[in-house]
Amino acid sequence: MSRVEKRLRLRRMDEVSEGEAKVNPKTMEFLGIKDQLEVVIAGKKRLTFKALPSEAVPVNEVWINTLEARAKGIADNSIATVRAKI
Repeated sequence: MSRVEKRLRLRRMDEVSEGEAKVNPKTMEFLGIKDQLEVVIAGKKRLTFKALPSEAVPVNEVWINTLEARAKGIADNSIATVRAKI
């Protein structure tokens, strides 16, 4: 069984707590995300975040913590594959 995944833009935001990611509720519904999401960058870096729904986030973006992104080597505006964590 294949999982639904989508290429989305990762944005660094100070308002997001470490280990969490803010996602548009419509995107969460489309991807079938319940509580955790998996982000894969360039097929190499695989990260897991607690998903929080937020209407402020555009449909094609995922917001993550600025310091955490910098520590893990994620540039602002990076494109990544996002899917629900099994």
